[in-house]
Amino acid sequence: MKREIIKTLDGSTTIRLPEWDECYHSKHGAIQEAKHVFIKNGLSLFENPIRILEIGFGTGLNAFITYLEAIRKNQKIDYVGVEAYPVDADEILEMNYADELEALEFENIFEKMHKSEWNEKIEICDLFSLTKRKQFFHEINDFEIFDLIYFDAFGYRVQPELWSTEIFQKMYNSLKPNGVLVTYAARGVVKRSMMEVGFTVEKLTGPPGKREMFRAFKTVQMNNLE
Repeated sequence: MKREIIKTLDGSTTIRLPEWDECYHSKHGAIQEAKHVFIKNGLSLFENPIRILEIGFGTGLNAFITYLEAIRKNQKIDYVGVEAYPVDADEILEMNYADELEALEFENIFEKMHKSEWNEKIEICDLFSLTKRKQFFHEINDFEIFDLIYFDAFGYRVQPELWSTEIFQKMYNSLKPNGVLVTYAARGVVKRSMMEVGFTVEKLTGPPGKREMFRAFKTVQMNNLE
């Protein structure tokens, strides 16, 4: 499938798949979307330490921004990114995230993330560890080990199977009690799939160019003691 590098409206780059008319990030602003959906409405809810599962590692933008937050807040983060089709090295070289985030002193960290071996835990620094798993989403079988999930799969329009009840059951199982899942999506069919497996779902204001987004909680009900 043909791929092209484009610049989004906030100046940051992303990858576009013309055949699907689908981008790895919002064309209205890749960095703005990542900060709004995953940092403001996800990571900001948690204190030290935290384990994060990202569904769709892609260009590494979400991981890099999360690393910068870990440094800024002195927050210890164990990050796992799942990706079935890793981005090519030459495409990574065209991503301008360190420049646009005014974080050129950490550009080597972004490169280290992409050069690290797949399926192997790497200590990026004292505060941030990264495991990239080359894996299809339906193969995920983690159980109650993550605090937060960044659900950043391609959109429902082009890959509805990634937003199925089956996949969200795996997400629910992967989260610890009271864990949180955040995603840019806001379709009714997605909400119904989330709720069917037990999530409590709330609708929030979306990132630039998108009216709404979802945040889902793995709520745990305590049995009444007699």
